[in-house]
Amino acid sequence: MGLTPRLSGRLAARSHHSPAAALLRRFEPFFAIGEVTGGPLLLATIVALGLVNSPLGAGFERFWDTPLQMRFGAWMVSRPLAEWVNDALMPLFFLIIGTEVKREFVRGSLSSPRTAVFPVVGAVGGLVVPVALFLGINRGTETQDAWGIVAAMDTAFSLAVVAMFSTRLPPSLRAVLLAFAAIDDVFGLMVIAVVYTAALSVWPLVAAAGAYALILVLLKLRWVSSVPYVLLGLAVWIGVFASGVHATIAGVAVGLLLPARSRLSERRFAERVQEPVDHLKHAHREAQRADDEDAAAQAMEQAQERLGYIHEMAAATDGAGERLVRILAPWVSYVVLPLFALSHVRVRLAPDLLGEAARSPLALGIVAGLVLGKPAGFLGATWIARRLGAADLPDGVTWRMVLGVGGLAGIGFTLSLFITDLALADAAAAEMAGLAILVASVLSGLFGYLVLRGAASEPD
Repeated sequence: MGLTPRLSGRLAARSHHSPAAALLRRFEPFFAIGEVTGGPLLLATIVALGLVNSPLGAGFERFWDTPLQMRFGAWMVSRPLAEWVNDALMPLFFLIIGTEVKREFVRGSLSSPRTAVFPVVGAVGGLVVPVALFLGINRGTETQDAWGIVAAMDTAFSLAVVAMFSTRLPPSLRAVLLAFAAIDDVFGLMVIAVVYTAALSVWPLVAAAGAYALILVLLKLRWVSSVPYVLLGLAVWIGVFASGVHATIAGVAVGLLLPARSRLSERRFAERVQEPVDHLKHAHREAQRADDEDAAAQAMEQAQERLGYIHEMAAATDGAGERLVRILAPWVSYVVLPLFALSHVRVRLAPDLLGEAARSPLALGIVAGLVLGKPAGFLGATWIARRLGAADLPDGVTWRMVLGVGGLAGIGFTLSLFITDLALADAAAAEMAGLAILVASVLSGLFGYLVLRGAASEPD
């Protein structure tokens, strides 16, 4: 789930020789290269908290508030560096999320209709219950419109916690968490688009829809070259960005388009490359036997031609979505998400602020919504759907594991901070919300970890 089977085996063997290796193995899922992980994000969060609460804090915040301008002729856009991280980099994170969710629904643990309904229903419960708790505490106050803060969860941290039990929990649990997180985040992005978008420009959105439609046409035509897809994906992002809708929606939308299946099965690959492999061997033998350099060069050209054919056939066995995740995941884990944390974590850990938070409806509503509302909504909605016969538990998943996933859903970090910036114009209220999100995320992470640890220890 977080590590490949071979790497897990290597780490297990290493732990027999070194106690330090056994300890480090617990942290390995937080820094796995092959998928989006939460380790670098966690380290960046700790660094940001340290800097904000140090004498360098004011200068650190001013740096991220520095405007960066882009100009082309008469057109000009100017935004703080922190907003450029949101609009230009974070869509890459949501592109990966959209891609992985489609893979799970098409050919993964959620490919059957009844198991696919399971995380969808859970996401609805995970939205309605937290928002109801938040509004119940904040109704009639100046902060009641900030209910979107509790609408979504942090996928990177949640996946990293689940990956700590990669050999002791069923792979279908990761699929449930991933699908729930993606649908939950889509709800959050819809909240941003509908509730927190101040002005909407229609024509850029129409242009984005046109580029999106062209991607669909190319996919229908089975176009192989990646260049048109990259250019059209950029066009979708630019259109959504210019429209006023949050640009991260473009990432999810494009990710859901990417093919989850390969163009060529492994069986057909073996059939198609057998003859070129034989020709490749023959060409190399001819090159070795050639009496002059021209004949040898001609034989090597034939060998290179066969290698090119085999290379393209091998590439066709790899799904476009998987290839994209493999390319982007290290950049997202080690660059995009850490930059987001550095630019958005602005929480002062002062005693007076902590005391004020304990009496603040805003902070109490956020903590209640994330820590209590997320697990209660996810578990309650899925249990009702299961009782009504509308959804099935995926193979190997128990209700205790479902509760653990619901607990991890309370880690609202990334998207909650996103929405805080949009929902709260007052700096003091935004700082209060940031502190509450941090506290709720720590509590939810610990709760989810302990529940999943207990579930992983249960006898089969």
